[in-house]
Amino acid sequence: MEIKKIAQENFKKWNEALQTKDPKKVAELYTKDNTFLPTLNPEFKKGIAGAESYFIHFLEKNPRGEIKEEEVQFLGDDCYLHSGMYDFEVGPEGERFIANARFSYVWKRDLNGEWKIIHHHSSLKPSA
Repeated sequence: MEIKKIAQENFKKWNEALQTKDPKKVAELYTKDNTFLPTLNPEFKKGIAGAESYFIHFLEKNPRGEIKEEEVQFLGDDCYLHSGMYDFEVGPEGERFIANARFSYVWKRDLNGEWKIIHHHSSLKPSA
């Protein structure tokens, strides 16, 4: 399967995990030794516990992401970088707004053949 298609499917899986509103479900997509620089948090998160602690609060915003521009770079047989721009719709029903952000994910296939995030960086897009 083409690596760009894999990247799009993995993003869809990640975005669907957000819709469950279960931080453990989202954190399961990260490796135990991942690094994570989240959009709306100044901390450098590490590991599944770090990812889960971030998503506890982020999921309260009812996020839904949509990729606007993307690139996928092959890093090895079982690893790739997915980067680009995405919009996140966040907030309670009736008061939702769009946060424009940049992203980069490094995904690696584990020994069980599952794709997991080993690094994730997201930041609000600077205003023009």
